[in-house]
Amino acid sequence: MNSTTAMAPYEVLGGEAGIKRLVHRFYELMDELPEAYGVRQMHPATLDGSGQSLFEFLSGWLGGPPLYMEKKGHPRLRMRHAPYAVSQTMRDEWMLCMTQAITEQVPDAAFQSWLIGTFTQMADHMVNTDSSQDCQHGMSTAANIGSSA
Repeated sequence: MNSTTAMAPYEVLGGEAGIKRLVHRFYELMDELPEAYGVRQMHPATLDGSGQSLFEFLSGWLGGPPLYMEKKGHPRLRMRHAPYAVSQTMRDEWMLCMTQAITEQVPDAAFQSWLIGTFTQMADHMVNTDSSQDCQHGMSTAANIGSSA
């Protein structure tokens, strides 16, 4: 990872195309993995809006263009996720998908480890309910998560 230390994570991931690949694979996994069923149910039927929001957020968060902030202002992730019951189970399911997507998309083991650790901290911060609870929101609530994440 020495050769990439001076580069922003955005660049190390391959810029816009790399972030889009990561986000695409992340949401594919959310659709494919039975272990991610709960977190998938928190999202709308189509993940296009969620994918776009995550891409825009990650662009700026990882050192690229601040697309999310330009459209929606400061991310305030915890506040934007407050309407949703984010349990430890939901966090774990989200991290399962993100970890696998990173592992598949990022060849450098040290960068992989750093990235997973960084996402883990963010995901831990999103937990806003007792881990014994599962999300009980219906589709009317889930349909809004793509536009608020």
